[in-house]
Amino acid sequence: MKRKKITVLTGAGISAESGIATFRGSDGLWEGHDIMEVASPQGWSRNRELVLHFYNERRKAAKKAEPNKGHLLLAELEKDYDVTVITQNVDNLHERAGSSKIIHLHGQLFQSRSTLDESLVYEMEHDEIKLGDKCEKGSQLRPNIVWFGEDVPLMEAAVEITEQSDIFIVVGTSLQVYPAANLIHYTPAHCKSYLIDPKIPANADLRNIHLIEKGGSEGLEILKGLLTKN
Repeated sequence: MKRKKITVLTGAGISAESGIATFRGSDGLWEGHDIMEVASPQGWSRNRELVLHFYNERRKAAKKAEPNKGHLLLAELEKDYDVTVITQNVDNLHERAGSSKIIHLHGQLFQSRSTLDESLVYEMEHDEIKLGDKCEKGSQLRPNIVWFGEDVPLMEAAVEITEQSDIFIVVGTSLQVYPAANLIHYTPAHCKSYLIDPKIPANADLRNIHLIEKGGSEGLEILKGLLTKN
């Protein structure tokens, strides 16, 4: 029997339960920094050393974090379903929890890439990228992170996966971050969609979506029970 396809869109909320700071705090800052200082090509042009230091610190924090129950529950779904996780998160907690098919829309914290040729991507052997660390073509290495104003190269692959979904789950993101929030509009007619969020956004178009107003881990536990009944 062919296994049903589950596509999961995850965001900062699921990693927050592991102690990783969400991308944008209530004060609009990310770990005390204006986001455009550390997550834009303009910020990179102004102060490469600041940007490298910022991501070096994020990398160290992510390395100390452990996958939480939400990550583990998503990995467990692979026992019964064909699961693809599309994540806006740049950490590797889904991988460490055991999920096997992951699309990192916004890049990966534990990779570096060339500033000259974006196809040159390297797995990091150390926790830090320093000024003077260069790619094979001689240009400075930067974090392999998609910054504001840059294209999301894996969006097309994410849309293709979403179009094949039997079940679509959104957890840890409130469908307010674009272009990822558009993915739910690519689900096929037969697909059942679920949104898990402790504060369901009032201004979102949530027709035909099953709402679970809980945090990631608790909501996924509830969803697991619902899927078992279906």
